[in-house]
Amino acid sequence: MSAIRSIISRSRSHRVVQDATPAAAAAAPNHGMDSSCWANMPQELLREVLLRIEASETSWPPRKSVVACAGVCRSWRHITKDIVRVPELSGKLTFPLSLKQPGPRDILLQCFIKRCRTTQTYYLYLSLTSALADDGKFLLAARKSRRATCTDYIISLDADDMSKASSTYVGKLRSNFLGTRFTVLDGLPPHAGAKLVRSRSTRPISLKQVSPRVPAGNYPVAHISYELNMLGSRGPRRMHCVLDASTSFSFLRSKSNLTGDSGPTPGPRKAGLVLKNKSPRWHEHLQCWCLNFHGRVTVASVKNFQLVAAPENGVAGPEHEQIILQFGKVGKDLFTMDYRYPISAFQAFAICLSSFDTKIACE
Repeated sequence: MSAIRSIISRSRSHRVVQDATPAAAAAAPNHGMDSSCWANMPQELLREVLLRIEASETSWPPRKSVVACAGVCRSWRHITKDIVRVPELSGKLTFPLSLKQPGPRDILLQCFIKRCRTTQTYYLYLSLTSALADDGKFLLAARKSRRATCTDYIISLDADDMSKASSTYVGKLRSNFLGTRFTVLDGLPPHAGAKLVRSRSTRPISLKQVSPRVPAGNYPVAHISYELNMLGSRGPRRMHCVLDASTSFSFLRSKSNLTGDSGPTPGPRKAGLVLKNKSPRWHEHLQCWCLNFHGRVTVASVKNFQLVAAPENGVAGPEHEQIILQFGKVGKDLFTMDYRYPISAFQAFAICLSSFDTKIACE
């Protein structure tokens, strides 16, 4: 986006982008913009250029750059609007707000996590290519903080600023003493009527982060639990993840669309949507438990998992075979994370962070 904006700035002398007030622009359309050389570019080529530049950016594009791209001509405006749609429809993460919106419906959005053992920091990147390791686009960072009775993973938009009072604070993951139960806490209410959890460790939130009218604090959006593994370290961990009611509502609405049910849309359940790890199969030749990650995982690890929706009444349908989140090891400190609708990148990252903890009671 910034590259395109620089092109637009150099082209101002040719009146490609003209300054006008919103009222004037609405009253008199800029015919000069639509007849410029940019407007005559084939839409297929223009779309490919914008997509490649957007994907190559290593940081979030400034809103002024997006507005500048949309202001070039009518064709650019339509294509820019298509790129900045919500991830559920576009499959793109364009703004920080996208990190808390559900992922795409049709594909798994491919990401990877880098671990720094020295600082106990974890970095989430969006994959820009199909390779297992590339430079990627930085999305989130989390830092582990041990307490007397629990462990916190503070999640932030800035790897160098992990303060809860910062405007870059996103949320946190909190575990119990044994590391078997985790709670994902959002720094802002995910929906109207969200329940605020108060704790002694709550710190003042910077007013730059949110509007004073929006109560900031700790809002539970997911609960993760690990169960006793009867096979010990030889077998995969057994985990359950209960998402909040708003995510449950989205999934149930999607399910009703798949089944063609035209009846009333099911309302949110108190228990929320339950995700469980997909059962692996024993590989006789390798003498180990295996899951099909379709080439996205290359190193065997007890941390590897795939999550699917748990059947409501014990009856599994096609939607319960669909992978919603998968996580696996590809290097000493490198892991892949792929997720899709109805969870967000923030929820997926927090769930994957829970897998890093040692769970003596479960293994």
